[in-house]
Amino acid sequence: MERRFQVLVVDDEPNIRSGLAKGLVKIVDKIETASDVNEALDKFESGDFQLVIADVRLPGDRDGLDLLTLIRQHKPDTSVIVITAHGTVETAVDAMRRGAFDFITKPVDLDLIREQVTKALEHYRLQSENRELKGRLANAGAISGIIGNCSAMRDVYQQVRQVATTDATVLIQGESGTGKELIARALHDLSTRSANPFIAVNLGALPETLLESELFGHEKGSFTGAARQKPGCFEQAFGGTLFLDEITEIPPKSQIDLLRVLETGEFSRVGGEETMQSDARIISATNKDIGEMTQDGSFRDDLYYRLNIVPIRVPSLRERREDIPLLADHFLTYFCLRHQRPPKQLSDDTMQMLASVNWPGNVRQLRNLMERLVVTISGSTIEVNHLPKEIQQVTPAGNVQVKSLVEATEKAEIDAITAALGVCDYHRERAAKMLGVSVRTLHYKMSRHGLH
Repeated sequence: MERRFQVLVVDDEPNIRSGLAKGLVKIVDKIETASDVNEALDKFESGDFQLVIADVRLPGDRDGLDLLTLIRQHKPDTSVIVITAHGTVETAVDAMRRGAFDFITKPVDLDLIREQVTKALEHYRLQSENRELKGRLANAGAISGIIGNCSAMRDVYQQVRQVATTDATVLIQGESGTGKELIARALHDLSTRSANPFIAVNLGALPETLLESELFGHEKGSFTGAARQKPGCFEQAFGGTLFLDEITEIPPKSQIDLLRVLETGEFSRVGGEETMQSDARIISATNKDIGEMTQDGSFRDDLYYRLNIVPIRVPSLRERREDIPLLADHFLTYFCLRHQRPPKQLSDDTMQMLASVNWPGNVRQLRNLMERLVVTISGSTIEVNHLPKEIQQVTPAGNVQVKSLVEATEKAEIDAITAALGVCDYHRERAAKMLGVSVRTLHYKMSRHGLH
């Protein structure tokens, strides 16, 4: 059911209250007015207002900024637009710091106030939709911050919940863009270590010369440029979780160092002699086949066994197509809020096309596309022609010439018969023998398929 928007206008000047009420009557469903903070609070607490427009200077011992603070404490989703005849930078900053949606100076420009009211109400609606989406996901057993309700993702959620409360080392595997770091953060957030640091390091982004220092820290003067002592990731993650992303990019020397820490729980800073204790839970991730890398010798098998105590595989987006509409709607809502754009929706044809693409970049690629569409498309509905050419031109995975089994079998027979005849220079007896059928059966099938 479509939401009906209600607005509360608070100003001690009757002509301002009536002017705003008349000016907004066409874009909101109900308008109430109040002349001071006490009256405003009485109406606010007994009503259902999505927006409050309040003057800063109000009679009594509380002003519009006090009202703003009380509203944000009582109902933080409510948008508040502050207006004043005495606009200063300090007042504007204070209003925005307290959570005002906007700050407008008098005399009030009705066109401007209508524009800002429309934006504020759209912002409220997007927040509500996002909250409802999170509620549906929570009821479906999803983990906060992760979008998805297909069976493959429910299996991941179950694994995360089972292992999160332990200190077991976890190896997360999956293609780029599937959300491996989100899984790592969920493991941390649901663990007994959640109050302590979550430190993430991308091993693939670090040059080999800096990797040891980044992981274990260094002492002042231990190498050129080491102007001060620096704690490494293992120290920073003490009592918490250390997430080693792109673990397969770590060079052989560092593999040995990391293995030692995992086996002994001890390490030393670069250039230091003090042996330090590690108390960080290790979660690693890779988009490569780490098992295969142990076979060709590019990754130590003993380190692999240490990291792979509990494996979690994150499915690719093409393995969870039923989640694409959920993800697309979530990202549309999120980016409309972030970029303060009016709500947008995907047409049925657009959603169908998105659900059929293979998405080599997975969820990250879909997320980036939704942001691009929010920023570049002015209309409220995103059509197929708005999609990038590379998406439109991809053969939809759901339309990859899907045939019935009868059609597929007939095509396979035609291809096999044609190939055998070609190899045997159209000698039917030899072709029949190659195909494992009688000459009579071959004649029948050739006639049936129109092969002469």
